Amino acid sequence: MNNERKKALQLLKTARGQIDGIIKMIEDDRYCVDISNQIMAAQSLLKKSNLIILEKHLHTCVKDACMNDNGDEKIEEIISILQKVMSK
Repeated sequence: MNNERKKALQLLKTARGQIDGIIKMIEDDRYCVDISNQIMAAQSLLKKSNLIILEKHLHTCVKDACMNDNGDEKIEEIISILQKVMSK
């Protein structure tokens, strides 16, 4: 496993821990704003891990496909992902 995937994996594991903590906060009837802040922190970790994965994809899969003259499908995949991200 390369360094980028290790970083993404660690971020995801941290987010998983935060989500477990958020569930406990809700079960313990904690203050709503505190819960919301923790949700935003978990979302931030998920976004960071997604960016790492997409950067790696661009530098490997998309680059290789474009160099072999069959990059249109990979480019369309990236455009689709960008459309989802930008519509939020």
